[in-house]
Amino acid sequence: MFGRRCLSLFALVLGAGSLMAVAGGRADASVAATPSTTHVRPGDAVSDFVPGGLMKRPTGATAHEVKNQTSSTNWSGYAATGSAGQFNSVSSSWTEPAADCTGSDDEYAAFWVGLDGYNSGSVEQTGTDSDCDGTTPDYYGWYEMYPADPVYFSNPVAPGDSMSASVTFSGTETYTLVLTDSTQDWTQTITENESGLSRSSAEVITEAPSSESGVLPLADFGTVGYGGSSANGASMSTLDPTGIIIVDSGGNQEDTTSSMDGSGGFSNGWLSSN
Repeated sequence: MFGRRCLSLFALVLGAGSLMAVAGGRADASVAATPSTTHVRPGDAVSDFVPGGLMKRPTGATAHEVKNQTSSTNWSGYAATGSAGQFNSVSSSWTEPAADCTGSDDEYAAFWVGLDGYNSGSVEQTGTDSDCDGTTPDYYGWYEMYPADPVYFSNPVAPGDSMSASVTFSGTETYTLVLTDSTQDWTQTITENESGLSRSSAEVITEAPSSESGVLPLADFGTVGYGGSSANGASMSTLDPTGIIIVDSGGNQEDTTSSMDGSGGFSNGWLSSN
């Protein structure tokens, strides 16, 4: 009798331990699957900082207006445009540029894909930054459902990392934003539900971020090359996209935008901070 009782007690303890291990494993998996995000910008605080946002057009006489190309004070790259509801997806890839922070100024550069923002009041976007806090470079990923505040990922990003990003709309209000760093072996997938957004443009953009004081100085990112830029599952080159360059308030060019090849590849090259 005593032996049977001991065996039964041992079985109960063993079973409880197994259940605890399974529960612990499930808890660990749940934690691991939860995106690590923060509303606090990596590096020094910048009041009302937004890495992305609406395209800002120069006031007064515009510069560099040619067929299929326009200028902006904060965007460069390419945007495919159309009627409301026309775009359901956008994607591209790039190699994270190194920020040249040899000066002492605070400067910023963002690289992202998104829907909206070219001729609408929202942007659904995700990407990375290569910034300079004085002589200290900052690299990080983020997403933004502008005009909502940006959200930053705590995952590591470094110059030379292979990045890819996509924004997809499905159903009646679901936006899925995906940012992947293949070099650091991480992916962040965010789902946001928003209704009534335009989806009238899809873009792949290099941006001079903004703060409460306006557009910030563009960090020297050298050259960034985007590959496989697509919208609605087709190469963006087939959608007659508009090329964009950044100019300052005086119309002086701050970067270059190359032509786009058939696979959706192009590059932006830095010229000036402001």
